[in-house]
Amino acid sequence: MAVKLKSSSAAIINLPLHGGHAPPYLIRRMIKLSNSISKVIVDEYGQGEFLRRLSDPLWFQAFGCVLGFDWHSSGVTTVVTGVLKQSLNEEIHAISIAGGKGKKATQTKNDIPKLAERYYNLSSTKIDDLMHASRMAAKVDNAVVQDYYSLYHHVILFDEHGDWTIIQQGMNPDSKMARRYHWNSENLESFVSEPHAGIICGCKSPNILNMTSTDSVENQKICVELANSDANNLKSSVYKVERLIRTIREKNNTLDNWIMKENNKYIDDQQYEEYYEMPRRLDWEAFKKSYDVRPQNYEQLISIPGIGPAAVRALSLIGELIYGTKAFWQDPVKFNFAHGGKDGVPYPVARKTYDKSKVIFLLQLKELK
Repeated sequence: MAVKLKSSSAAIINLPLHGGHAPPYLIRRMIKLSNSISKVIVDEYGQGEFLRRLSDPLWFQAFGCVLGFDWHSSGVTTVVTGVLKQSLNEEIHAISIAGGKGKKATQTKNDIPKLAERYYNLSSTKIDDLMHASRMAAKVDNAVVQDYYSLYHHVILFDEHGDWTIIQQGMNPDSKMARRYHWNSENLESFVSEPHAGIICGCKSPNILNMTSTDSVENQKICVELANSDANNLKSSVYKVERLIRTIREKNNTLDNWIMKENNKYIDDQQYEEYYEMPRRLDWEAFKKSYDVRPQNYEQLISIPGIGPAAVRALSLIGELIYGTKAFWQDPVKFNFAHGGKDGVPYPVARKTYDKSKVIFLLQLKELK
């Protein structure tokens, strides 16, 4: 797995999809140990630092390893966040967690206001900000970055100040691999321009549409202009792009003037066909809605209900093939076992050592007090 961080650090970790469940004896210990570790970090450095560390995909992976889960399993995401949901205590850590896997992910919109009001008395503005962050992160990773990984897991952790970290995971059923996306509010300047704290995944593909890249800014602008035009004009542009692609394929033209690889060598026909494929179905009602809303920027555009992967791709292709504003077509992809792993890799969980670790953390807590 390739990893891309905002820093220059890089590493390789695989996240294959694994079946089964973590054994109860391990989950019980993970809850206790994660409670102690998070308490030490919050007491020593504050809630913001704990949220910041969770937004680092490598730290999160190492955290899972220390808790005893598989270093190379996609389950580390769902299990560790599930454990945190049981171990974090608002009165002790002053951090809440909403969301989860599958249907639990859709409950985030209900969980955020309840937790924010019950424990922190956050203002309606901050609650709205948390709701917006949750929605936009999901929309971006599902539609704006088109990497063939469908989201099935979404959690947001937030503190008493309204600062947050979002951890999402998608799966690719063909490769049977997972991809995890990390977000953090601290240095986020835009939801649609290099927004991720990090992305960790199984492979790097050459044909991924990444509309969050700074190299897609001009394409974003033309997409907004197109969304503000009449739906009939958009239909005409879609048909024009389809004819253009059909003509080029018939003539076996590689479209040199449009696409270049990083090494400045032109892509071949097969790669070209993978890059440019107009969606077969488009929600024209969503385009009519965008015309009525008149979005002023790309973030407003993608926040419109119904503007999903197909609409994002169609607008981008029209902008690139008709108006010459290129999008970015490259993948945005940004410790060590302490107690063993549940599958016995690299060795079975050492239960006595695990329990001793908890005692050590508790002693450290007493010293901090």
